[in-house]
Amino acid sequence: MTNLLTLPGPLDPHVHLRGLEWSHKATFVSETAAALAGGYWAVLDMPNTPPATISQAALQTKLAAIGGEAVCDWGVYFGASQDDNTAEYAGLTDVCGLKMYNNATTGSLLIGEQALRARHYAAWPAGKVIAVHAEGPTVAEVLELVRRYRRPTHFCHISTIEELDYLRAAKAAGLPVSIGVTPHHLYLTEDDVRTLGPLGRMKPELKTQSDVCALWVAIDEGLVDVVESDHAPHTLAEKAADIPPSGVPGLETTLPLLGKAVHDGRLTAGQMIALVATNPARIFGLHPPAETYTVFDLDDAYVIERGGLRTLPGWSPFEGMRVYGRVREVWIRGRKVFDGERVLAAPGSGINLFAGR
Repeated sequence: MTNLLTLPGPLDPHVHLRGLEWSHKATFVSETAAALAGGYWAVLDMPNTPPATISQAALQTKLAAIGGEAVCDWGVYFGASQDDNTAEYAGLTDVCGLKMYNNATTGSLLIGEQALRARHYAAWPAGKVIAVHAEGPTVAEVLELVRRYRRPTHFCHISTIEELDYLRAAKAAGLPVSIGVTPHHLYLTEDDVRTLGPLGRMKPELKTQSDVCALWVAIDEGLVDVVESDHAPHTLAEKAADIPPSGVPGLETTLPLLGKAVHDGRLTAGQMIALVATNPARIFGLHPPAETYTVFDLDDAYVIERGGLRTLPGWSPFEGMRVYGRVREVWIRGRKVFDGERVLAAPGSGINLFAGR
């Protein structure tokens, strides 16, 4: 008997859809189509694709562009700027949260000074999520701000034992934090860079096998809240450059990789639902609309291949890996938007889940 799992509105809170000035890498149409093919009802897009979403004007440009193209539901982050754009926060609506980059990343939004980070924390509206890129000891520095300002903070792509230890203590102390990890940090290690080459280049970088094991333990104990793709497509030509950009596609492979974890006994189906659906919705204050769900076939085993991907760059660091789980259907508000082979939603049919909020 086929083992079908119904997922209530899977949500990926950490994607870089590209579009606008980086439409040569990927478009809002192509990557939201990849999201539907990957089983997602909605995605939340990061602010560091140019033009960076760090002003009200840039926000309106992005909202108009993605609003006219998206085939799944969506939200966008506002970006904390190293030039101190906190004056832009007054009256700011239509965004899912603030993204603050505290360690080196793609783009020019790095905020390395604790005093400037504090200004952003103090100015950001209470109750609205701050998502942070923080690695190593920087996690402890950001936690000082969480303790001081009590802003709900989502720690993106946590990848090491050290970072988990900081956050385990923070949760035990009752701080308003949540934790995201990525499939590439769960399934790949620094040893894979030798075979993947530039296709294994990402930020945070791949870590040790001990770190990977610690992430799985943290998932099992319920410390980790979300598995997020950090979908960040670049063209193969760009990846072949002398200095390749960091980032990998992931929207279409996250659910199948977690299906593999269920098959292998690393996860229960209930844990998978929590990690990709109920937990991210809770963290961002969302509720899937009525009749919004994904039908996922846990018994369908296959090998990830380049030709089967809808993401515009058309590659994956997981090519050649055998996974368990195929998206059979995606429904949004009672309409079938993906039938297992075809995206059925029209460009512009996705809605901003944070409009007016």
